[in-house]
Amino acid sequence: MSITQIHATFVLEREYPVPVARVWEAFADPAVKARWFGSDDFIILSRSDDFRVGGRSLEDSRFGADAPIGRFAATYTDIVEQERIVMTYDMWLDGAHASTSITTVLFEPTAEGTRLTYTEQGVHLDGVHGPGPEAAAGREHGTGELLDQLGGYLAGAFSLRV
Repeated sequence: MSITQIHATFVLEREYPVPVARVWEAFADPAVKARWFGSDDFIILSRSDDFRVGGRSLEDSRFGADAPIGRFAATYTDIVEQERIVMTYDMWLDGAHASTSITTVLFEPTAEGTRLTYTEQGVHLDGVHGPGPEAAAGREHGTGELLDQLGGYLAGAFSLRV
């Protein structure tokens, strides 16, 4: 494997027709987050979430029984109730460090409900999640799918097995 790093930033916005408190709960309450974050073929091996400034979120998982093991390790660095979450997180794939990111999630009330703005700045390392810019594009695509799943969950049309 060659030593490379790809830096990327993306911003995703979603409008949800529910109050900020409901969208906030979907991020802040680990039991609620488990109902929309992932997919039905996503196998959780271990998960913990300490949602507070300085708290850690750790998850070991895989997409299918024979898939590589992924590790997500985040630290919450700033939380403003129902307004903002800032976290740093690292991802590994079968023990190889794949990326480090800084993420900000903003929650804004609108006349129709809530505008969520998700900004991620990351470095994708050594092609672990794919070659070059494909790794960053894949992260943006996957995050967009998760935010769409959140919309389905908030509308009552989607919930993962838990």
